[in-house]
Amino acid sequence: MNVQPDIPLKDISLTFMKGMTVLRAFDDTHSHLSLAEIARLTGFERAAVRRLVLTLVHLGYVHKDDNRYSLTPRVLVLGSGFLRGNQFGRRVQPLIELCAREVGYSVSLAMRDGPSAVYVAQSSQQNARYTFGFTIGSRLPLLSTAIGRMLLAWGDETWAQEMLETLPIERFTPNTLMERDAIAAAIASIREAGVSIVEGEFETGAVGIAVPVGAMHRAEAALGISEPMSELSAADYPRRAEILHRYANQIADELR
Repeated sequence: MNVQPDIPLKDISLTFMKGMTVLRAFDDTHSHLSLAEIARLTGFERAAVRRLVLTLVHLGYVHKDDNRYSLTPRVLVLGSGFLRGNQFGRRVQPLIELCAREVGYSVSLAMRDGPSAVYVAQSSQQNARYTFGFTIGSRLPLLSTAIGRMLLAWGDETWAQEMLETLPIERFTPNTLMERDAIAAAIASIREAGVSIVEGEFETGAVGIAVPVGAMHRAEAALGISEPMSELSAADYPRRAEILHRYANQIADELR
């Protein structure tokens, strides 16, 4: 969540904020939760969680099945307003499809959202050779993915420094960088090169290539691909990056 620090606390609805926190407790690893599990994930008292969850059930955003709860398709309406408001379907999606056709692989656009990156658009080419199971709305860690490091390298400096210093470092594969100094050095190199390449740190045997969408220190999105290293040779990285850069610049123009 991108918090706006200039809004006085007295003007914020804490109940609404808690309700949104409950919604965010559901993800790909926590799709069906009990009240106790939601309380543990959010840190809220169980009595408060019960009221919040039952309100969300009443509104149609959460489904109740015995003592388990899950999100309903209605939550997609919340995200669709952002996508329609920024005319992703008319202005951004066609560029992503063209990029995927030229680069030869599925292409994804992600934006920073607090301590992670979230996919907001993907190509839909039918001949994609491989998929890692991520869809629009999927979240990616910042420290160990190509898109995440690209956002840290070209995003807001204060936010990036805070993320680098405070985010827990998770080991996803034997090759995941686990030292903050090494991650910081990798991000510095990405900042200079303008392209992020991460091999085997998030998915074993996979390489991610990402480029910024926007100017240095102001980029809030990144465009990238993720493919098996057996499918994409290192000698081919520069050409794929050049194609991504070209379309990322066009997408940045559309999002202004």
